[in-house]
Amino acid sequence: MKQKADLIVGINEHVSPGRAIFLGFQHILSMDLYVFPILLAGMIGLSGSDASYLIQMCFFTCGLATIIQTGLGIQLPVVQGSSFVALSALAAIGSTQGMDVLVGSLIPGAILLCLLGVTKVFAKIIHRCVPAYIGGLVIMIVGISLTSTAASGVISNSGGLLNNLIPGLSAMIVLLILNVYGYKTQYKHKYISLFSVIFALVIGCVVSGFMGTLHFDAVGQAAWFQIPSIFHYGLPQFDASSCILMIFIYFIVLIETTGVWFTVSDVTGEELTDERLNRAVIGEGIGCLLGACFGGTPLTGYSSNAGVISITKIGSRSVVITCGILLSLMGLCPKLMAVIASVPGCVISGVFLVICQILIANGLKIVMKEEMSQKRILVIGLSIVFNVSSMVISADAMASFPTVVQYFLSSGTAVGGLSAVLLNLILPEEAPALKQKEVNAE
Repeated sequence: MKQKADLIVGINEHVSPGRAIFLGFQHILSMDLYVFPILLAGMIGLSGSDASYLIQMCFFTCGLATIIQTGLGIQLPVVQGSSFVALSALAAIGSTQGMDVLVGSLIPGAILLCLLGVTKVFAKIIHRCVPAYIGGLVIMIVGISLTSTAASGVISNSGGLLNNLIPGLSAMIVLLILNVYGYKTQYKHKYISLFSVIFALVIGCVVSGFMGTLHFDAVGQAAWFQIPSIFHYGLPQFDASSCILMIFIYFIVLIETTGVWFTVSDVTGEELTDERLNRAVIGEGIGCLLGACFGGTPLTGYSSNAGVISITKIGSRSVVITCGILLSLMGLCPKLMAVIASVPGCVISGVFLVICQILIANGLKIVMKEEMSQKRILVIGLSIVFNVSSMVISADAMASFPTVVQYFLSSGTAVGGLSAVLLNLILPEEAPALKQKEVNAE
């Protein structure tokens, strides 16, 4: 049985509607949710209206999926968001075969995820392939993989190095100070920790405003309301190779999101039972199916939100369900999305950089709880090596691999996570006699 975490508000405790809305927005602001559809639209070459619709639907479907997952699925405070693991594969399919084939490629894998939960096979797979230390290792790998993305957002020449560096570092330093001070004073000044992410983002935006890099032009141009439609890009077309590729990608995403479930379980002190795991993968499948039908993307549990819970000590499901409602409403209102999108990327990256390190620390904490054998040391070391190595492969070297391998190597999380699972299955356990000799020698 897991030890209960030191939360200010537990997962089943309710908060007032006004406070839930404010805290829900804090979760939204910690996500770079609009970045994925913007990147995907550009890589596919979508027109203005179709690109706007893709961004809108990412918010709308993420909101619906969050409500389903947190309310009925895993029943933990898990916020769903677009998975960057799938970006390269989706861009390749969409740019060469069109959006109707892209949508069709998402449907079989989403149904398969649901079947894993309905048949109760998923929990058995997790117990066999993902022991606790692998779950912690995957969390560390997620944090390591995202650190480079966050750091590159702060240290960027786009728009001027100082224009990115100063606001990004300002947000990061403020979050660090508030987090440390809130931890030291514990409940005496709990609101410092509670709203630390909001404070950091506001300070970062103010600094950006002084430097002339904060703009709200898009807010005035955005429409107030737009109704989503099913199969906006046309009826789905099913291409066998694209469907097979995306089924593989879904399983990599599943490794990523399982790491997030382990993180949320750890920071909230709630046990991941077999029932919870099977419901979670059903919720994941339904969310991904909604994403396909409405023109969104494959979804995953967002690791940054687990970091927010670690900082604020607010684990209430009602807050995260409110976050899902807000995301859905924003998906209906492009003007509200434009406000969020106006927060400079360098500021979000500065906050995200701190959150990544919290994820690494949380993962390390889980790993350190387990007894370390030579096999486990090798699995941990090699997985991190493969993870980091995939992040520094040159473009020329990447181009020499088959397309499917390129999709896989483009995600450090996928490489590290899959390496961890496979190495744990392949490497032999130490002989009991050898372990006893080591104990006697000590």
